[in-house]
Amino acid sequence: MHDRGELQSPRESAPTVDMPDGFWDTALPQAPKAKQAISMRVDPEVLAFFKAQGEGYQTRINAVLRSYVEAHKKHHASG
Repeated sequence: MHDRGELQSPRESAPTVDMPDGFWDTALPQAPKAKQAISMRVDPEVLAFFKAQGEGYQTRINAVLRSYVEAHKKHHASG
């Protein structure tokens, strides 16, 4: 993680959520998705924005991209 610019795991920085009783009773474990290392060029302002938010900026960039992909899939599935 450190090589990717992440100094703490996303789980450590995640907000605490109070889950209702029995929430995990039917949960099924899933293997984490492997991530692929790439080299990508972004505008300096984009990189500065994410880095300014603190550690884990690459994870946040991935989350934004994933959100875009999921929204795009939903839009095309309903059309």
